[in-house]
Amino acid sequence: MTAEVKGVIARAKGEPVTIETILVPDAGPGEAVVSVQACGVCHTDLHYREGGISDEFPFLLGHEAAGIVEQVGAGVTSIAPGDFVVLNWRAVCGECRACRRGRPWYCFATHNATQKMTLADGTVLSPALGIGAFAEKTLVAAGQCTKVDARAKPESVGLLGCGVMAGLGAAMFTGDVGPGDSVAVFGCGGVGCAAIVGARLAGAVKVIAVDLDPRKLELARGFGATDVVDASTTDAVAAIRELTGGYGADVCIEAVGNPKVFEQAFYARDLAGTVVQVGVPTPDMRLDLPMIDFFGRGGRLAPSWYGDCLPSRDFPVLVDLYLQGRLDLDRFVSETIPLDAVEDAFHRMERGEVLRSVVVLGR
Repeated sequence: MTAEVKGVIARAKGEPVTIETILVPDAGPGEAVVSVQACGVCHTDLHYREGGISDEFPFLLGHEAAGIVEQVGAGVTSIAPGDFVVLNWRAVCGECRACRRGRPWYCFATHNATQKMTLADGTVLSPALGIGAFAEKTLVAAGQCTKVDARAKPESVGLLGCGVMAGLGAAMFTGDVGPGDSVAVFGCGGVGCAAIVGARLAGAVKVIAVDLDPRKLELARGFGATDVVDASTTDAVAAIRELTGGYGADVCIEAVGNPKVFEQAFYARDLAGTVVQVGVPTPDMRLDLPMIDFFGRGGRLAPSWYGDCLPSRDFPVLVDLYLQGRLDLDRFVSETIPLDAVEDAFHRMERGEVLRSVVVLGR
C-alpha cells in the first residue's frame, strides 16, 4: 500500500527547500522500502538544490542515511524487514565491464529503484543520488542497502553513506596510504577530516592538515592531524616540504575541488608520490600544468569517486571499528536537527560552522 510521508523537496534552482507530502510505493522486484532514522546534510544536496548536478526538478533531497528495512520486493535475499542498514549510492550491477573484471568499486551501471516516488499530485520526484532520504520513508534498490550492526547510532554510521566514506576511502583505498607514509590533506571539512582519520587508520605517521580557516585546522587536530598549515598566511607547498624533510608528502589529498588547491597538492607531493582528488569541482573548472612537470615528477594523479569503496565489503568493517572505539564517527556529528531545519542547515554548512548537521527522524 502506497505510504504518505513528509519529505524535503527542492522545486526550482536556488529556491529554499519545502516540506511536502510524498507518496512512496510498496517495494517492487529488487527494491526495498526503508524507514529512515537519520540523514546527514551533505554539500551534494545543496548542489542539487542549486541546479549544479542536473535540472531534473523537483528533487527529493537527502542521501547520507541509515534506517530500518520495512519492506522488500520479490527476489530480494540480501536484506530482510527489520534489518538495520546504511544506504549507499553504489549498488553494483555485477554485469558491467568493471564488475566482470573484479573491480566492482568502479561499477558503471549502479542500480536505483525502478518505481518512482511522487508528490501528492502525481509529480514524479528525482531522488538525490537515487536515494532521497530526507523523508520518513524512501524507496531504493535493495543493493543500495548494506546491513550493519544494529547497535550503532544511525546518526553517526549513516555518514558512511557519502562524505565520511569518501574521505576515508580517498586515503585508504584510492591513495593506498600505508604504514610510515606522510600525508597532506587540503581542505578540512567533513571529507577532509575523514581523509585524516583514514590516513591514521592506514598507518601514516605524519598527517598534515591544510586549510584557510583556523577553526577547521583545530578540528583537524582533533581527528588526528600531526601538523597543521594555515594556507591563508603560509605557503602551503613550502610548509609541507619543510615538514617532510624537504621532500614533500607521499600522498596529497585534495578535498576542496579547486584547481589552485589541486596545483598546490601536485607540487607538495614527493617524487613518485600520489595526488588524490576527492573534492568535487564545478563543470567550468580547468587544470593547467606544465606537461614536463607531470612527466618529470612521476607517481599518480588519482580521482576518487566515493573513496573507491565497495559498500557491501567496507561498511560492516567500518561499523565494527566504530563499535570497537577505533573509528570515532560521533565526532563528525555537529548537531542533530528535525526535518524542517534542512534549509537553515544548508546556510550553516556554507558558512563553515558545522562538519555535519544530521536530520533525525522517527525516534
